[in-house]
Amino acid sequence: MNIPKKVSDRFSSELQKYKRILKKGKDKDLNESDTVSIITDMLQDVFGYDKYDEVTSEYAIKSTFCDLAIVLNNKLRLLIEVKAIGKTLSENHLNQALAYGAKEGLTWIILTNGVIWEIYRITMKPALDASLLYKMDLLDLDFRNKDTIENLFVVSKEGQSKNAIDELSEKVDIMNRHMISAAITEESVINAIRLQLNKISSIKANNEDVLDIVLNDIIKRDILDDDAFKKAKAKIKRVKNKAAKEKAVKGTAQPL
Repeated sequence: MNIPKKVSDRFSSELQKYKRILKKGKDKDLNESDTVSIITDMLQDVFGYDKYDEVTSEYAIKSTFCDLAIVLNNKLRLLIEVKAIGKTLSENHLNQALAYGAKEGLTWIILTNGVIWEIYRITMKPALDASLLYKMDLLDLDFRNKDTIENLFVVSKEGQSKNAIDELSEKVDIMNRHMISAAITEESVINAIRLQLNKISSIKANNEDVLDIVLNDIIKRDILDDDAFKKAKAKIKRVKNKAAKEKAVKGTAQPL
């Protein structure tokens, strides 16, 4: 992810100021309205939006108003559900934000109390749901960590303009223990491991033995039992099937 230095420098400098503001607000147990005011200023100073032109609290959704909305080039990009700074974010709060986002056909929503920021992806099929992309605590950020800068960038105006949030989402979908474990158990990978073993030993291994060791001794049982592992296997299968169909179509195409 290509993040301009001036943007990462802005994150670092401005958030040092807002850490103090947020901590003071948390100690005072500010109400939701005051928390919205702080976040509105943050959206401009930290994340680069024009708070008078691109941030609104007047975005109507079926006779009600969401807390904050980001609008770029007359297009709604993000809905932000805000809770009081001292309130713990809950599933009920998420469901409220999810309902707003779904009505507007959005892919991304943010739930925050100013300190904790949770970014969710909305999916409509097989059922309406929201999956957490990431969560960050603005009072406990490490600016030496690449992930910290990326997480801030995808919320920023610059990141939204480049659809960086979709890039990060794809990275999260692929670079995780469930997807990598699913990839390791694919026949082509098991076969490559078997061939490598056969090069260094006179004892010829077979794919079944290799797969058995991978499943029982290498990959943790909690990964194999997790629905995320099953979904990862299903995704790999869909991609393989699609590739096979495309290859078949090309093979049957008649030359002009």
